[in-house]
Amino acid sequence: MLPCVPDNLPLLDLRWREVLPLVGRANAALARYDGMLQTLPNSAILLSPITANEAVLSSKIEGTQATLDEVLEAEAGLITSETRRGDIEEINNYRAAVGIAEAALADRPITLSLIREVHQQLLRGVRGRDKTPGKFRDDQNWIGRRGDTIDKARFVPPSPVTLFGALENWQDYIGLESEDPVLQTAVAHAQFEILHPFKDGNGRIGRMLIPLILYQRCALSRPMFYMSEYLEAHREDYYDRLLGITDYQDWHGWITFFLQGMIEQAEANLRKVKSIRDLYEESRRTVVELTHSQFAMAAVDAFFTRPIISGTAFADAAGFNNRVTANNMLRQLETNSLITKIRDGSGRTPAIYAFPQLINIAEGKPVFKEIEPRLL
Repeated sequence: MLPCVPDNLPLLDLRWREVLPLVGRANAALARYDGMLQTLPNSAILLSPITANEAVLSSKIEGTQATLDEVLEAEAGLITSETRRGDIEEINNYRAAVGIAEAALADRPITLSLIREVHQQLLRGVRGRDKTPGKFRDDQNWIGRRGDTIDKARFVPPSPVTLFGALENWQDYIGLESEDPVLQTAVAHAQFEILHPFKDGNGRIGRMLIPLILYQRCALSRPMFYMSEYLEAHREDYYDRLLGITDYQDWHGWITFFLQGMIEQAEANLRKVKSIRDLYEESRRTVVELTHSQFAMAAVDAFFTRPIISGTAFADAAGFNNRVTANNMLRQLETNSLITKIRDGSGRTPAIYAFPQLINIAEGKPVFKEIEPRLL
């Protein structure tokens, strides 16, 4: 197979009349979701579990098997099996890379330099660390079954000779303000995957760019719109539609797929965010009434930031003056079925607690057995 020759952006031959209704629906769905985001008192705290779950799902598309609860348990200090440890490190790198990108957008636009910086963090010390993290490839790569030679490849990205020019064209394109934001995001994500500029990590970086581009174009008030749940559920179609672009010039099929996914994901995200907001408000009222503590609201924030947390980390996060007071509150919350203990403390080893309702909302399924929560 010969290397792919990518289209120049912006695209000039789309069937605009056919995609415009879907573009309108995607913009409307995104606006409804963002409206809910703007009602949140502290979106970084409330959406922390969803942000972590995006890292889990995006990494899962690339072959990791760790689940959100396993990631949160490891973060809290529970011993992780060797088979999951590498996966969890990759997922935590993804979360750190997202943090770097979001912080950078406060001062500068998305650039190739920023993407290299984010990529370096993504592969730091994990699978792919030997594949020049932070550098665009200077040799030919291809996608196929393990062990296949290039002549049996399913897809051969552009030659390194033409790659940098295509990347500069891509960077110029995402800076255009004349393109519709959701259409621009659909095209930019696909083009990044087609260019496949790194030796590893291209899929994760490409999915990470979706909310960043929407935020840069002011379609989101915060870069917190995640599509990996939809793309993981439709993984085969996802790859087939991308190949449709390079095999048959079918940009229309890709854009239709992506925008329909954006609509469905916006609606799913809206339901999740509303459930988390309602749980947060009810949790704060309940914990204040139950404990009459000056630390009540900080305690709730601690569990929303880290839904699985050790007693020690809880005391520090909530700002308790001493551990005895913190442990008393934890006992009250556990007795009233607001949290559940998943490991007893022993000596210097602290107990670990989970907030099942929040974890179940974030994962979209009952990971933890319900404990007859008073909050629902």
